[in-house]
Amino acid sequence: MALRARALYDFRSENPGEISLREHEVLSLCSEQDIEGWLEGINSRGDRGLFPASYVQVIRAPEPGPPADGGPGVPARYANVPPGGFEPLPAAPSAAFQPLLQSQAPPGSFQPSSAGFPYGGGALQPSPQQLYGGGYQASQGSDDDWDDEWDDSSTVADEPGALGSGAYPDLDGSSSAGGGAAGRYRLSTRSDLSLGSRGGPAPPQHQASGAKSSATVSRNLNRFSTFVKSGGEAFVLGEASGFVKDGDKLCVVLGPYGPEWQENPYPFQCTIDDPTKQTKFKGMKSYISYKLVPTHTQVPVHRRYKHFDWLYARLAEKFPVISVPHLPEKQATGRFEEDFISKRRKGLIWWMNHMASHPVLAQCDVFQHFLTCPSSTDEKAWKQGKRKAEKDEMVGANFFLTLSTPPAAALDLQEVESKIDGFKCFTKKMDDSALQLNHTANEFARKQVTGFKKEYRKVGQSFRGLSQAFELDQQAFSVGLNQAIAFTGDAYDAIGELFAEQPRQDLDPVMDLLALYQGHLANFPDIIHVQKGALTKVKESRRHVEEGKMEVQKADGIQDRCNTISFATLAEIHHFHQIRVRDFKSQMQHFLQQQIIFFQKVTQKLEEALHKYDSV
Repeated sequence: MALRARALYDFRSENPGEISLREHEVLSLCSEQDIEGWLEGINSRGDRGLFPASYVQVIRAPEPGPPADGGPGVPARYANVPPGGFEPLPAAPSAAFQPLLQSQAPPGSFQPSSAGFPYGGGALQPSPQQLYGGGYQASQGSDDDWDDEWDDSSTVADEPGALGSGAYPDLDGSSSAGGGAAGRYRLSTRSDLSLGSRGGPAPPQHQASGAKSSATVSRNLNRFSTFVKSGGEAFVLGEASGFVKDGDKLCVVLGPYGPEWQENPYPFQCTIDDPTKQTKFKGMKSYISYKLVPTHTQVPVHRRYKHFDWLYARLAEKFPVISVPHLPEKQATGRFEEDFISKRRKGLIWWMNHMASHPVLAQCDVFQHFLTCPSSTDEKAWKQGKRKAEKDEMVGANFFLTLSTPPAAALDLQEVESKIDGFKCFTKKMDDSALQLNHTANEFARKQVTGFKKEYRKVGQSFRGLSQAFELDQQAFSVGLNQAIAFTGDAYDAIGELFAEQPRQDLDPVMDLLALYQGHLANFPDIIHVQKGALTKVKESRRHVEEGKMEVQKADGIQDRCNTISFATLAEIHHFHQIRVRDFKSQMQHFLQQQIIFFQKVTQKLEEALHKYDSV
């Protein structure tokens, strides 16, 4: 007999590939195996598609079939059902199933093949990164390709006590793998009002009086939005669950200007020096190695650009509401030219300065591993830490479990929304201004290097031409004048050279800083989108409460989780403003000081030329 199920609650389809259900409706199932909390079947209206498994009850025992002639007692909607019930449907998912599954799964997760979905096989067990987002891939270019020395098939899961090896403590405090469980505890946003499985929505909870039915906050139709891929939606809807170590907790505190990240108790800096060209494979491959010396260890380590690129990928994946500074851009050709190496080193210094200044990023395990593990002398330890970072489960929705925030009463949602909107306008204006200043500075630097130098040399050459003309006069008393005019020409040549060299001293550092902040400004639209998405879910839950469709307890849980995201977002905005004031103050001081020094040099050259006429 075909598999059948009875609808326990009403369900309204919201996405392509879903079908609606009516309470007490009998459906025919394609398979009893659910896919991430969803089943496929046909409703009484003949629509085939997906619906939440928690909304139906599978009928185990065969029910009395309707009379063969469709006589009295048979509801009209079943009048055309053949004797013996529905015919079994094939197990392969229908065409309607494909777009929904693709829309529910982030990039890189399982996609059904044309051979049909293996219902009879084991249930899917995607990783937290697949379920809750965090699909950043490190860019792979010709600049620094991966090689076997830094990446092999070994995994940190083979190491005892490694993250991701399954050595998680059970609820009684013991470890399932026999290891210690100190400093680890389970956090979850799930409650008895949410669905136990990850994929489907929570079933409605009937009240004792039967007066109120429970509604659920809808999911975003765009499953590739930043809010969904970052894990923000899953966290707000109460689907995050994981083990959090004490060292993983990220604290937001209330400062004099609002929420801010708790300061790093052990601040440090890191220098980047001695870019050196190295070779491997008997000279077949070349690369540039940089020496890093953190002040808190004073132990030098050497890193290539690909190591920085790998670290950036891990951080961007792990911290969806933190602006990870962008690395200097890659370059396909001229990678070993002196100017390019110098420019990249300056960009990496700015990058490292921002990393070490961030209270969260500076203390991150993967960043500390990057700074302190000597890969050249302890390759095993380096690879073990690398694998551990790549198997980190506190990403996506689980990342938000690591946030420790002040009491929610400290936040007013309208005020938060106003601040976020104000910051959004600020970033747009700053981005436009930074682009304009960068264009102006770049154009002015180009003129100094080429145009100004050329024009000053023309002036100097003209003065020397005049001096040469005066030398045709053989009078002794005119020799001093001739020499003074020639010296003036030489002075203008030297001033032209000063103009050509000056952008390296003042304009180039300004443009380097602007490039770094343009990367930050490019990050914030996604960060704001996560917070806005959470706020939208809060408004929707409040509307359901006002309509009597949702319990206050469930709506409060959504608002609390939205507050967590809001605290983190406001803390990141505060940190951005702090470092912005620090960096631009320092850079503008440096720019003006260099300008003063430059014009003092120009003045000195002119004064030297002037003094030559005293003896004429």
